[in-house]
Amino acid sequence: MRNTIDMAPFARSTIGFERLLDQLGTLAEPGPGDNYPPYDIEKLGEDRYRVALAVAGFAESELSVTVEAGQLVISGTKKTSTEDKGMLYRGIAQRPFVRQFSLADFVVVKEARLSNGLLTVELAREVPDAMKPRRIAINGPTTPETRRAA
Repeated sequence: MRNTIDMAPFARSTIGFERLLDQLGTLAEPGPGDNYPPYDIEKLGEDRYRVALAVAGFAESELSVTVEAGQLVISGTKKTSTEDKGMLYRGIAQRPFVRQFSLADFVVVKEARLSNGLLTVELAREVPDAMKPRRIAINGPTTPETRRAA
């Protein structure tokens, strides 16, 4: 039995949310099952997040962090090494990978760091001032008396 979400009721009553509804529909579909590399997503504050990936064995030059079309894409490709001649057993996975994370509007990457086998990507939601809520003063009706007082 396959679980699906019917987005039709939401699509009938919303305007401009097509991208969000498409993303929700995609999230409901099961992925290919590849869980490499393992990762964590932390909420550090109201508008701050951190994604941490376990990338043991990868150097900075073998990792890539990009943002394209509202997607955070983290990939790694291990360069071939001639030091593997004496390797008897390799238990640390070093296969190529691509991890994608959908970003909400106004979420930007602040920095990425590689330390002790963990790649951490700091994210923040930066809403432009024009998009922030603002209070509008309510003025009474304009009459000749109120014009003279002003």
